[in-house]
Amino acid sequence: MKPIYLFIALIFFSVLNFSQNKENKVRLSPKAEVMQVIGFTEVRINYSRPAVKGREIWGKLVPYNVVWRAGANEATKFTFSSDVIIEGKLIKAGSYSFFVIPTKSEWTIIFNKVAEQWGAFQYNEAEDALRIKVKPKKSNHFHEWLTYEITKADEYSAFISLAWEKLKVEFKVEAKN
Repeated sequence: MKPIYLFIALIFFSVLNFSQNKENKVRLSPKAEVMQVIGFTEVRINYSRPAVKGREIWGKLVPYNVVWRAGANEATKFTFSSDVIIEGKLIKAGSYSFFVIPTKSEWTIIFNKVAEQWGAFQYNEAEDALRIKVKPKKSNHFHEWLTYEITKADEYSAFISLAWEKLKVEFKVEAKN
């Protein structure tokens, strides 16, 4: 084979390989981040946003009574720059993975000390920093993409909500400072 044809073939396969790798890196559940200052405390939520895509979510894609990473890909991560009170319970400053155990009538909200996890595969209840119970509510509108929101209540408190499909769960966070 002549060197010029070999060179052209090498370029062609390199371009083809590069374009395939680029396509493989696009996430079906894109990363997102929400940040809000409450009082003097920075609250940051890092998560991946799965889409409904016509699927039945609650009780099917996300089974009831099973720990769920509350997002896609890596476990959702919350970071608090200082101590906060969540639904009346203290949690120390730091980063936590965030999990939920959904049921039809009540969800267990979990902040776990192992902040960097892939999914819920290595989840260990012994590492939980905080567990609270909340009631799911019907959302005012349909959310195709999983969404976290932080809505300020006043200077030192806010409500954090997870909304997806036709459902929403919410809990109160209060800054200690």
